[in-house]
Amino acid sequence: MPVRTSPAALAAATLSLLSAFAVPAVAWAQDRYPSKPVRIVVPFPAAGVTDLAARQVGQRLSETWGQPVVIDNRPGAGGTIGTELGARALPDGYTLTIGSVSTHAIAPSLYAKPGYDPVKDFAAITEIANTPNVLVINAALPVKTLKELVALAKKRPGELTFGSNGNGTNNHLAGEMLQAVTGIRMQHVPYKGSAFATNDLLGGHISMMFDVVLTALPMVKAGKLRALAVAAPVRSPVLPDVPTAAELGLGAFEAVVWLGLWAPAAVPQDILGRLHTDTVAVLKQPRVRDFFLSQGAQVVGSTQAQFAERIRSETARWKKVIDGAKVRVE
Repeated sequence: MPVRTSPAALAAATLSLLSAFAVPAVAWAQDRYPSKPVRIVVPFPAAGVTDLAARQVGQRLSETWGQPVVIDNRPGAGGTIGTELGARALPDGYTLTIGSVSTHAIAPSLYAKPGYDPVKDFAAITEIANTPNVLVINAALPVKTLKELVALAKKRPGELTFGSNGNGTNNHLAGEMLQAVTGIRMQHVPYKGSAFATNDLLGGHISMMFDVVLTALPMVKAGKLRALAVAAPVRSPVLPDVPTAAELGLGAFEAVVWLGLWAPAAVPQDILGRLHTDTVAVLKQPRVRDFFLSQGAQVVGSTQAQFAERIRSETARWKKVIDGAKVRVE
């Protein structure tokens, strides 16, 4: 006599059978990550330091994965437009973001509504590299040291000018820090980018600016600009004769541009682990280290936990600077 199976029992058996295949299928999919092109959102224009880093890392990851890595430049609003796009992407590991201290440590205090939370909306993968700002002046300015510059600024309060890439940018805030630490008073002149500010500095239209080593180095070597201090804990290997701000008595004066890799917050941990492992392996390649060194930057390759802590501490530090200088961008 045939055994009759109830619809409920049949459904349960079918579900059990499907479940048996589900775990291996998921594991197989994860083992194959990435199985299609990966997009890296860069929230700044092409040819800048963040873009160059993204293209270098993206190329090496593409070689590792055997999949294309597409660089997607989405500049605007101090990097917040592209960063918000990265935060809202599908959390499957196929859209990543390479941002910076500006997007993930400065923006939260600078903008009333940046459109994303740098901690809650992102999973930190690793700090890629960092490069210090260096204080450079027009070679015609009658000073040769930071001490002489401070003395001149105190003698002529409000007359000296310092340029920046725009209100609230890293090098603008570095100038505000310099005023706060030394007690001098200068006039801030914001530009729409580093190239415009540098051109006016070379032309003598502004007195000084903080700029990343990558941009300043060729003009310092050519004698067109004079480097007075590096805003980092240690001297730059490409400017070994330029002292740090701390060596010149400014204490823990630091304005370092650091770059990092993020994924949307809900990306599975095993994919994040793969991204971290592969990215750090890329950063350890001699050709990659040499590339960053040629740009005046140092490779980092931190753990996820170290990078997350870096973001928290930097956010708190820059908030004090922004609040103290009363800088806000709508």
